[in-house]
Amino acid sequence: MVVVLQATIAGFSLEVMSSVRAYVAGEAMWSRSQKNAVYFLNLYLHSGDASQFAQYQTSLAVPIGDEFARWALERDPVDVEAARIGFLQGGNHPDDVPGLIWLFRYFNRVSFLQEAIREWTATDPMLLELSVFGEVIRSELENRPVQDSNRLQLLSSRLSELNIQFTVHANRFSTVLGEGSRAIKATLTCVNIVTAVTLILLLIWHTRRLVLQRQAFEDALHAEKDRLTWQASHDWLTGLSNRRAFEARLQSELDDTAAGSLGLILLDLDQFKNVNDSCGHLAGDRLLCQISRLLQQDRRPHDLVARLGGDEFGLILPQCPPSNVVDIAERLRRSLELFSFAWDDRCFAVTASIGVACIADGNTTLEDAMRHADAACYRAKDKGRNRVQVDSARADVVVVTARPREAARA
Repeated sequence: MVVVLQATIAGFSLEVMSSVRAYVAGEAMWSRSQKNAVYFLNLYLHSGDASQFAQYQTSLAVPIGDEFARWALERDPVDVEAARIGFLQGGNHPDDVPGLIWLFRYFNRVSFLQEAIREWTATDPMLLELSVFGEVIRSELENRPVQDSNRLQLLSSRLSELNIQFTVHANRFSTVLGEGSRAIKATLTCVNIVTAVTLILLLIWHTRRLVLQRQAFEDALHAEKDRLTWQASHDWLTGLSNRRAFEARLQSELDDTAAGSLGLILLDLDQFKNVNDSCGHLAGDRLLCQISRLLQQDRRPHDLVARLGGDEFGLILPQCPPSNVVDIAERLRRSLELFSFAWDDRCFAVTASIGVACIADGNTTLEDAMRHADAACYRAKDKGRNRVQVDSARADVVVVTARPREAARA
């Protein structure tokens, strides 16, 4: 809209300036023709040469045509066609005529143009007098040349006075148009500058808005990407890392052979099935969330707690000596033993079977590490649950019961 406004103002400015210029050019032709009419009539007065009278008539037709055009525009309704014919008779260029009519019709009450029209109108009696003067002189010269020197002097003096009066009004007309033209130019220049600055500011604002929208879109895209990444690596219920993230982190720690001893803890709740069966899955979900918060207490920033599935949790403890890993596992067991879960006025004791694997061999694979910790967790259940079982990752220590894990949990 601002671009269209700017183009409209620019076009309007050009049209106004072009029309004012056409009036200035028309005034020059009008003024020159009036002077020529006086000049040729004065020559005809002294010589009686008919060709000079014809030149007088030709010159006089120019201001008369302009006068006729002005009268047509002052009528109600406006006679546009008569005005066009009058301006063409006044010697104005055909391309300038529409602008002359447009400016007079719609801006004749503008102060400078109104004053110029008054100066123009003031020459009407003089133009009429000059026309009558010419006819009187021709009628006298048709009979005989004027012999009376005093009469010649009188007629010549009157023609000179008319010429002076024409010149005064023509100069005022030209001066007023010049001042108006300069005022219009300054006004339109200011308007164009204001609209141009407005356009620039709007472009800056719009560009900034687009940049901010793009930034917001990119931020939203990154946030969505982070959310999806988080969902892919975390458990939806507890917010802990899921099995996929747990195994990826474990593999990363196993690959870092210079990291030192690595502690791996697998934890399986003992009474979780009782809570689910007696109180429903909503109670079981609430228990899992509370257990996850308990497992995260007192953890180091680089430790990892994950929910591996169901009621099974895992902890990765990088750079942790075996004795510390066992102490951490025992503290967890004791915290769970002291923990009481309440639901609908019922309280449940919660314990866990914990398997611990301490890994110092850089050649240990992910499958081996998980197998050792899982075997230790099975042995803890086999020995009565609510206990910590340590697996040293030696083949002679690992004992895995032949029965399925589901039977052991039950």
